[in-house]
Amino acid sequence: MAGGATSWQKEQISRAYVHAIASQGGYTVGDWNVDKDGVDVTLRDRGLMVDIQLKCTESPRTVRGGYSFDLDIETYNKLRSTERSAPGHLVLLVVPPNLELWVTQHQDSVVLACHGYWACLHGREAANSSATTAISLPQEQQLTAKSMRSMFDMARNLLLSGSAAVN
Repeated sequence: MAGGATSWQKEQISRAYVHAIASQGGYTVGDWNVDKDGVDVTLRDRGLMVDIQLKCTESPRTVRGGYSFDLDIETYNKLRSTERSAPGHLVLLVVPPNLELWVTQHQDSVVLACHGYWACLHGREAANSSATTAISLPQEQQLTAKSMRSMFDMARNLLLSGSAAVN
């Protein structure tokens, strides 16, 4: 089936990518069947959690040093809120334009021909727009098992700073 992908196919490859990377890092992934809170998946490492909104595109807007993605304001506001038990992140998955190239199967391997980037939105300022806001996703913030560790480190720091304020 050549040609453009549907939104559900983009969602599924995004979930598969996050599951694969999280498995490599030893993290668990919780899937949400309703995207009511701007969250598609939650990563978990012991008691720490990270919320992720997944987006997928075959035609990313490139900017110097990475990508930019226009996120709707409602989701942006949910993810940037500091009244969350897990910091909100945006993950942008970039896939080839041809759906048939997304997954290549060999006798001894399956290769996902895509790459993801992330941005933490926790605590960001209110957007100047009422429709969308541009989120910068630098190339050095590629989604990897190691960068997921950085997300958990930030979640830990937020938790510790919040608990210190309560005492």
